[in-house]
Amino acid sequence: MSSTRTITINVEEEVESEFRKEASKKYGKRKGYLGKAITEAMKEWTRKRDADIDNRFLEIMKKGLKTKKWKFNRAELYER
Repeated sequence: MSSTRTITINVEEEVESEFRKEASKKYGKRKGYLGKAITEAMKEWTRKRDADIDNRFLEIMKKGLKTKKWKFNRAELYER
């Protein structure tokens, strides 16, 4: 099991209330339920951000990269 850390955050009251309600539905109101839910939310946010970055790079590759001296696209690089 990985180690844990304690963090202190400020969250809007309505967001915190709704999050606690949903977290308790999923994990029950057992010890550590809020930490599990927040960890899951943080991991999901990170995965989504990484996927968004990957998608932006793929779009750039599809359009082709323009430089001052050269213009090429992915198909030309791989002779497809």
